[in-house]
Amino acid sequence: MSILTKNFLESLFTTQKEKSLSGKWIRFKDIKELFQKYENVFEVTQIGTSEFNRPIYSLKIGSGEKKILLWSQMHGNESTGTRALFDLFNCFLNDDAAELDTILEACTLVFIPMLNPDGAEVYTRVNGNNVDLNRDAVDKIAKESKLLRKVLDDFNPKFCFNLHDQRTIFNVEGFKNPATISFLAPSEETTRAITPGRKETMNVIIAMNSMLQNIIPNYVGRYTDEFYPTATGDNFQKLGYNTILIESGHYPNDYNREICRKFTFFSILQGLVYIASNTNFSSYKDYFNIPNNGKDFYDVIHRYSEGYRDEAYQYKDEIIDDKLVATLVKVDDNNIKDKIGHAEIDFKSKNN
Repeated sequence: MSILTKNFLESLFTTQKEKSLSGKWIRFKDIKELFQKYENVFEVTQIGTSEFNRPIYSLKIGSGEKKILLWSQMHGNESTGTRALFDLFNCFLNDDAAELDTILEACTLVFIPMLNPDGAEVYTRVNGNNVDLNRDAVDKIAKESKLLRKVLDDFNPKFCFNLHDQRTIFNVEGFKNPATISFLAPSEETTRAITPGRKETMNVIIAMNSMLQNIIPNYVGRYTDEFYPTATGDNFQKLGYNTILIESGHYPNDYNREICRKFTFFSILQGLVYIASNTNFSSYKDYFNIPNNGKDFYDVIHRYSEGYRDEAYQYKDEIIDDKLVATLVKVDDNNIKDKIGHAEIDFKSKNN
């Protein structure tokens, strides 16, 4: 198995991180000028527009037979994958590592680094017409959904990478660690059968998990494979396009997800190197050794003495005066005793 080392990945990320992008609120205006610097190495194309006519771009690179499609920010408020992709673009632009050459010789890559620029503009999950693109794979009501499907059909990839962010509530089952990265090989129907396509998807995920376990052991989870009939990953997998879901989550004290961005970058690069270097993707059983995601975390928990009820809070992100502001909101939960706070405050009584 072609597992990348921590030293190699850390060095590459440190030197090639796109420093103009930081924080969770990434809009089209933040990436617009960046496309120009890639034009001599990538095939940069405006492939369409959003519902509100914001441009949507793709970048294409590589000459190999293995076709891989990667997209990010189909939910406008989930930008960790977008930042990680631009870090990766810089690697292909500036670095001559043999691992990168292996990818470009064996694979042809197409990236859509911001599928939902309208949602990104106002920091919402949905697009400009209030459509969740990740639940629009069947009806294809949204312009962006039609565009993604056209790229999929025209390009006909062997593998897809569907990049998302997950909430801070998730932990790695059996551990008091947040699920910093979670993977999923989506189901194709309600029985969650282990089909040949899912086996190949699981096989790539095994390699990404093996790499991460060497770096952040027990911070990697497995996202639920419940079948969603209208979801993008489930439908693409059913259509024969092996779809790897990467959910970027929380790492201690990393609410801007800059540390998680690094591990997302590591995961994508590991996945690409593994696909490029291998021809047999049939081994899949170790996928089920990845612990499930649990839901044991809150952002803040107030602990009180016996006789008082503990209180839990979650951050709610909002755009206020053109700034992203996180506000703590109290959560109604009768079972806080068994939950974990990313931060916990102990009070002897409510009067202290």
